[in-house]
Amino acid sequence: MGLMDFIKSQVLEIIEWTDDSRDTLSYRFPDDDKEIKRGAQLIVRESQVVQFVYLGQFGDQFGPGKHSLVTDNIPVLSRLQGWKYGFESPFKADVYYVTTRLFTGNKWGTSNPVMVRDQDFGIVRLRAFGTYDFRIVDVPRFLKEVAGTDVHFRLDEFADAMRSRLVSVFSEALAESRVPALDIATRYSELGEALLPLINPVIKAKYGLEMGSFIIENVSVPPEVEAAIDKRSSMAAVGNLNDYVKYQMAQGLEKGGTGVGGLGAEMAVGMSIAKEMMNQGLAGQATPAAAPPAAPAAPGLPEMLSPADAAKALGVSEADVISSLEAGDLKGKRIGSQWRITRAQLNAFLQ
Repeated sequence: MGLMDFIKSQVLEIIEWTDDSRDTLSYRFPDDDKEIKRGAQLIVRESQVVQFVYLGQFGDQFGPGKHSLVTDNIPVLSRLQGWKYGFESPFKADVYYVTTRLFTGNKWGTSNPVMVRDQDFGIVRLRAFGTYDFRIVDVPRFLKEVAGTDVHFRLDEFADAMRSRLVSVFSEALAESRVPALDIATRYSELGEALLPLINPVIKAKYGLEMGSFIIENVSVPPEVEAAIDKRSSMAAVGNLNDYVKYQMAQGLEKGGTGVGGLGAEMAVGMSIAKEMMNQGLAGQATPAAAPPAAPAAPGLPEMLSPADAAKALGVSEADVISSLEAGDLKGKRIGSQWRITRAQLNAFLQ
C-alpha cells in the first residue's frame, strides 16, 4: 500500500447513512477513529438532520441535501476548532444523524394513579392511557436531554426513557387545565386536543420534541366518581319525571306487561298514556280534533296519597316523586314536613 493509499484509508471522504428501519431516532455515524477530510461530501436525506459535535459542544447542523465540508459550510466548527484561516488538514468530530419525521401511534400510560385536585371531589386518583404522535424539532436539545451519546437510539429506548416524563407533563397540564373529573372520563377526544397547547411548549423546551396529536383512550376514575357519572347520565337521559313515567307506561303497554301495577292504577295510567300517544300522533293515526276527557282515577286508589303511595302507583322511587313535587311538575300539598297528593292531582299529572 502506497503512502497516498494509506492516507486515504485513514480519512472519510463521504459521510452518509441510510435508515433501513422505522424506529431509529438518532444514529452516530461510525468513523472507525478516522478523520474527516477537507471537502468531504456529506449526504443528508429527507427527514434527516445532521448535527456535528466537537468535544461535547454542538457545532454545525445540516438539513437534506449534498454538502461539501469546507470552511464556509462549517463556521461554528471552525470557531470551535480554532481555525483562524480555514482548515487544510483532516479533523475529528462526532456526526449524528437525527430522524425528523413524525413517529405515530406511540403508547403512553400511567403506571401508578395520578393525583389531581378536582373542584367536585377534591383530591382524585386517575389512571389514564392512550397514544401520541411526535417529531424532533430541536436536535441539540433532544441529543442532550434524551438520546445522550447513544450510538443508535431507537423508539423502544425512547419509550422507556420518556414514559414517566410524559406522564409528569400530562399530570401538570391536566392540573393546569382544571377540567373536572366528571368531564375527563366522558370527553376524551376534546381533552386530548385541549391539552396539546399546554403539553407542547413544555416538551419542546425540555426535550426538543413536539406532539402532532395526544389521544386519551381511557381514564379510570375511583368508584365514587363513576357512580356520580352514572347518576348524571341517568338524569340527563330521564329528563323530567313526567316524560319518564309516560315513556315507562308506553313501554309496558307495548310489551303487554302490567305497567305501573298495584293499587288498581293500571287502567287509569294506561288510558292516560294512550291518550297522550294519540295527541302526539305516536299511535300512527291522525290526531283527533278534540281530545277525549281525562281518564278517571282508578277506584283502587285512595283519595289522598302519600309520596310512597304515589311512587308505588307510578312505578318509580319515592325520591323521584318528592323531586317532582318540589319542582312543581306534580302538584301536591305540603302539611308540615309531609307531602300529600290527591287522586285528582295524580290524574292531572298523568295527562
